[in-house]
Amino acid sequence: MYKILVSDKLADDAIQMLKKEKDIECVVKTGLDENQLAEELPNYDALIIRSGTKVTAKVLSQVKKLRIIGRAGVGVDNVDMQAATSKGIIVMNTPDANTLSTAEQTITLILGMARNLPQADASLKAKKWERNKFIGTELYGKTLGIIGLGRIGTEVAKRMLAFGMKVIGYDPFVTKEKAEALGIELGDLHFVIKNADILTFHVPKTKETTNMITAKEIEMMKDGVMIVNCARGGIINEADIADALIKGKVKKAAFDVYEKEPPFDSPLFNVDPDKIILAPHLGASTVEAQENVGKVIVEQVIEALRGGMIKNALNIPAIEPELLKEMQPYLSLNETLGSFCAQIIDGNVKSIIVEYSGDVTKYNLAILTIAAVKGMLYPVIGDSVNYVNAKLLAKERGIEIIEKTTTIKTDYPNLISVSIVSDKEKRSVFGILSVNREARIVMIDKFELEIRPEKNIIVYKNEDKPGVIGRLGTILGTNNINIASFALGRSKEEKIALGVLTVDSEVPKDVIESIKNMDDIIDVKSVVLK
Repeated sequence: MYKILVSDKLADDAIQMLKKEKDIECVVKTGLDENQLAEELPNYDALIIRSGTKVTAKVLSQVKKLRIIGRAGVGVDNVDMQAATSKGIIVMNTPDANTLSTAEQTITLILGMARNLPQADASLKAKKWERNKFIGTELYGKTLGIIGLGRIGTEVAKRMLAFGMKVIGYDPFVTKEKAEALGIELGDLHFVIKNADILTFHVPKTKETTNMITAKEIEMMKDGVMIVNCARGGIINEADIADALIKGKVKKAAFDVYEKEPPFDSPLFNVDPDKIILAPHLGASTVEAQENVGKVIVEQVIEALRGGMIKNALNIPAIEPELLKEMQPYLSLNETLGSFCAQIIDGNVKSIIVEYSGDVTKYNLAILTIAAVKGMLYPVIGDSVNYVNAKLLAKERGIEIIEKTTTIKTDYPNLISVSIVSDKEKRSVFGILSVNREARIVMIDKFELEIRPEKNIIVYKNEDKPGVIGRLGTILGTNNINIASFALGRSKEEKIALGVLTVDSEVPKDVIESIKNMDDIIDVKSVVLK
């Protein structure tokens, strides 16, 4: 049974999805403060939140079972990512579930500013007829500047192009070719803010984007520019834009997010109401989005708990679900190579080197390297190491992680090597995927051989003399250990051989000692894979 705590309000359909699963125990407790959540959370495998729950380092300090924090929505400002990562907790969100709702809210605010609709509505409801006061601005032919061309920014661009607007944009991770294909002229940040009639922001709140727009940037803008923020509070300095609105540099502004929420102490409230639209964080507040974010995060959390695909995780390298599925055999291979190599090396590990050649280099190598590091650490650390904290745990241990690619052609269309360097030696294990995408080990150090990695393996090195294999087989047979497969690599120059046996059961330590004491045996190791 997996136990899941839901600490913020989710749509009823999402809660019912959890409750109908036979292997899920769902507990809904909302409104918990930091101390209450810290006391409650150690009993759960997963936590599902929205923006209300604050997951601090204190909250996570005592958890041991918790594996996943699922955020129904996009922003995770309310989660201490470093604390979660150090605990090996996956933090995932639902970036697509409210994309259209937020894009539509942005467009609604743009239209509201251009045509003064909120102010005109308030005026008429006060029984005033002020048509001349609320003369608007057409969008046709105007330039829309979009800061951040991710999912939401792209959807805004598509729709505003239909209004006949010229769209320019800034995003350091979007290529010129992709932008042009969308009908967007790409430029740097200064180009966009200098040339836009209307500016809209669609970036996450990070160290780089906090206070992205201050008085300095506003001064670069056109006189009479209009600004929308439906992204995250704190991207635009509220005091500076309030001042610019009051002075007339900025004609209109519309905010849906704020530095502090509720924002009642914000300087934005000092601005003439005719110049500003303030909405209470409604970007994702549609019936469809509310249902979608709940259902999507429930599906993601359940799948991850059951050992399935990890989708939209924020503290492991980002990768599309379909691509992750395609890469899964390589991930398993790298875990195997890392674990195998770690169990045959002597001494204190100083570094791990992962090298790729061939077709595999087209994939996201960062996550493949994490898989190798995870595999290396698993024999010592066990289940407490995962894709989230593997690199951090290695770093804490002073282990250097080196990733390489090579264009040197080999006999294999894809080849991965994991080498571990200790204070005593360097050992390397080479692996491939077969035609059927099954893992194969094809070389250990300089010894060429081929085996299918199984759970229980014996690796030995010996003087290349007759009789060794027979005597080793006798020891295993005497101890009722059945050999499943055997592979041998030889170095004729050094007259040394390396043998690998897969066996049907775990090999006791005393049996390994018996093999080690055989004549002509140089070294022997027992390897146990997951």
